Amino acid sequence: MEFWNRINEMLAELVNEHSIWQSAAMRAAAGVLGSLILWMIFRKVVKIVFARLEKYEFIQSNQKVLSATRQALFYGLILATGMYLIEVLGLEAVKNPFFAIMIVFFAAPGKKIIYLSVTYLESRIAGKTETKLDDIVFDITKRFGGVLIYVAAIIFALDRIGINVMPIIAGASVMGVAVGFAAKDTLSNFIAGVLLLIDRPFEVGDRIEVWTSPRNSATWGDVMEIGMRATKIQTTDNITIVIPNNEIMTRDIINYTSGSEGIRVRINMGVAYDADIAKAKSLIINVANQLDWVSKDPAPVVVVVNYGESSVDLQVRVWIDDARKRIHTISYITDKVKEEFDKHGVEIPFPRRDIIIRQGN
Repeated sequence: MEFWNRINEMLAELVNEHSIWQSAAMRAAAGVLGSLILWMIFRKVVKIVFARLEKYEFIQSNQKVLSATRQALFYGLILATGMYLIEVLGLEAVKNPFFAIMIVFFAAPGKKIIYLSVTYLESRIAGKTETKLDDIVFDITKRFGGVLIYVAAIIFALDRIGINVMPIIAGASVMGVAVGFAAKDTLSNFIAGVLLLIDRPFEVGDRIEVWTSPRNSATWGDVMEIGMRATKIQTTDNITIVIPNNEIMTRDIINYTSGSEGIRVRINMGVAYDADIAKAKSLIINVANQLDWVSKDPAPVVVVVNYGESSVDLQVRVWIDDARKRIHTISYITDKVKEEFDKHGVEIPFPRRDIIIRQGN
């Protein structure tokens, strides 16, 4: 008799547990279905709200913000649904790992939103201030903001699953010192890149002198990119040169377009001692004024800079509106002046030696 009573009790417990599990499964299914319905409704509402937000300037210029926000809201719904299912099904063992994974997932839309927001603020603020400090802050934030977000997300995720991150951070510090010694050149270039962002000796698009250009090629070019390790410069021969930042910081930087696009060009030439200096100066100035980009105020001038062994050394000084036409200016004036001198009888000297031969008795 006691045996059958025990069997009946066991059957009752099984039926009860089955009922509880069946109830939990039903609640879980209802939760998933409710989440799907909620997401469908939510998408409609979000579409309407975003359509109204598109009238704002920030949204018009940063459409990706809407995509990142929608992604963040979707992850939020997954998080809420997942936590509900874990609670209903009693899966406490996966609660913290699931939450940790979602933290890392949230870093992606967070990175996008911060990058776009910083870019928008940079366009609105940086151009209206005289100081370069805000440019530096925005530039560094855009470069490293995403990395910091992912690092913070991983730290929080590890802490959530019970991993103490302090020993990892301490070990990373020691490893960082070792890596720093092993990669001192890379670290030096990185520090030099930060200094370039702070000092701003040149900007992207500036034309600067290039001291590492190949032999018999152009020695200047336009800055294409200022990276954290190296700077890319495209010469006028369409050659891209990548120069380590550390090397740039140890050199004199010649920037032709930093203050303005206009620069003064100096061209040396000589005439014979018996030539009409005033006439030669007039011819040179007339040639310089033929170029549209040569400034009329201040006007071109020609000065005597030296008395050489066989020539009076002149120097043409002209201001041009576009620094990128420096070589063309020198070439044009030099060629045309030679033609004008030949036409008007102004002699260009060349070395002469008088040899006297004496015959002895």
